[in-house]
Formats: sequence, structure tokens, C-alpha cells
Amino acid sequence: MNSKPIVAIMYDFDKTLSPGNMQDYAFIPGIGKTADEFWRLCKEYETANNMDPILAYMYYMVKSSRGKMLITREIFRKLGESVDFFDGVETWFERVNSFGESLGLTVEHYIISSGLKEIIEGTKIAKHFKRIYAAEFCYDEEQVPIWPAMAVNYTSKTQFLYRINKGVLDVTDHDSLNRYTTDSKRRVPFKNMIYIGDGYTDVPCMKLCKVNGGHSIAVYQNDDRKIVNELIEQGRVDLVAPADYSEGSELESKVFRILEQIKTYNAVLKLHLKDMDDAKA
Repeated sequence: MNSKPIVAIMYDFDKTLSPGNMQDYAFIPGIGKTADEFWRLCKEYETANNMDPILAYMYYMVKSSRGKMLITREIFRKLGESVDFFDGVETWFERVNSFGESLGLTVEHYIISSGLKEIIEGTKIAKHFKRIYAAEFCYDEEQVPIWPAMAVNYTSKTQFLYRINKGVLDVTDHDSLNRYTTDSKRRVPFKNMIYIGDGYTDVPCMKLCKVNGGHSIAVYQNDDRKIVNELIEQGRVDLVAPADYSEGSELESKVFRILEQIKTYNAVLKLHLKDMDDAKA
């Protein structure tokens, strides 16, 4: 067992950390469309071709950029610089890490998003994440996207909770992920996990985390509580809060209380494991 328990906080991205979809800020204006028009055309293409919605939007990004915007891996990352965040997000990670450290915990942050990994990598907050799990392109020798390398939809998101749980962070390592590992040897127990998301596409991760003893929080903006009220009434999340990451905010208070609970749980677990060892001896 680690001398200092590891806590994993996992975030959706669009409308969880950022008020809108990441494509809305620079990509969609760059191809001369409105956000409503772009997402409507993606939905039409998805329906017409019986496609996964993530594959549909990835294809339509490439298709709609032809003759209007050169896209490469580096240009996608450059687009990330324009993404806006909710209040307090840019200082959130250091504050949470510091509070966790004061409790004797090591806090790690992860993105699990259906958005585009390359855009997230270009944002101001990318440096704070141990891993960014998101949709991703495969590129040719000129770094032009030619094929999807990874599509992350609402159900495939759940595999990344198991990767974090077992410490199998390499997405190409499937054998280790599927190999049986006893709970005591898993790097981040589910009870040490917090998932923060904003809506229905986060439900599988929220519920998986919650039923395994972890913690889930649904955030909302503009006082629109309709979805989060449904989620908590249906038992799919533990807590709800405005998407305000500022110092002293309701969200910060709730995350800090969870971290205190995790500290206590791990202290009791350590006593239990010692008694087990003594009994075997």
C-alpha cells in the first residue's frame, strides 16, 4: 500500500471545465460556420450514416475544413489557446493539490472527454493533468489528420476509470487492463476517486464511480439545475454544485469535504491491513 494514498479527480471537459464546446471557440468560426450550424450538420451526418456521434463530428471537422482552414496536430493545439474556462479553473488544481497534501494525500487530475485531445493539450490548464483521455486523430508525415486514432463516447469513457484504478495508463496496454488484479494491489481504489461532469453523457462514469464507493459531482451553469436535479434524484450522483471553481466556492467546499472523508477511510484501512498482517504472523 502506498505510504501516501493517491486520489484521482477525473473531469469531463466541455461544459464541465469550459462553458462551451471546445470547437466553438476558434475552429468553427475559422471555417465560417456558426456553432448551431456545425453541430446540426454533424448530427445529420451521424443519423444519415448510422455513425457513432464522436466519429461523426471528427469526420465533419476534417470535411468542413477543406479549402477553409489547414488543420494539423499543431494547429489543433493552437486552437486550444482560445478556450475559455469557468471562474477559478486556472488556479483550481494547485489549491486542491495543496489541500490534499495537507491531509497526507497525493491528488492527481485526469481528463476523460469526448472532445478532441489535441485541442485540450493546447489549453492553459493541460499541464495539470496526469493523463488526457479524449478523442484523437492519427496523422500522416505532414501531421495532417487522416483517421481517428481514438473515439471516446459516453460508454467507452468507463474503461479509463479502470485504467486509473489499476494504474494501467497506456491506452495500448489491453492485457494488463483485463488481467485480474486484487483490490489491495490497485493503484487508485475506487473509494479514492472523484468524477466531475455536467450531464447525461457522464452518467456511466458517475454511476460506475458511485456504485464502487467513489464520489461523483454534477456541475451546472446559469442556474439551470434541471439535469443535475434529475441525476441526484435518480441516485446517479452524490452531489451537485454550480460550475464555479473559485476559492471558497460551493464546489471547492464539497471536494474538500470528500478529500477529508478519503483521508479518514484510508487511515482506517491502514489499521485494518495492519491487524490482518498481525493475525497472519
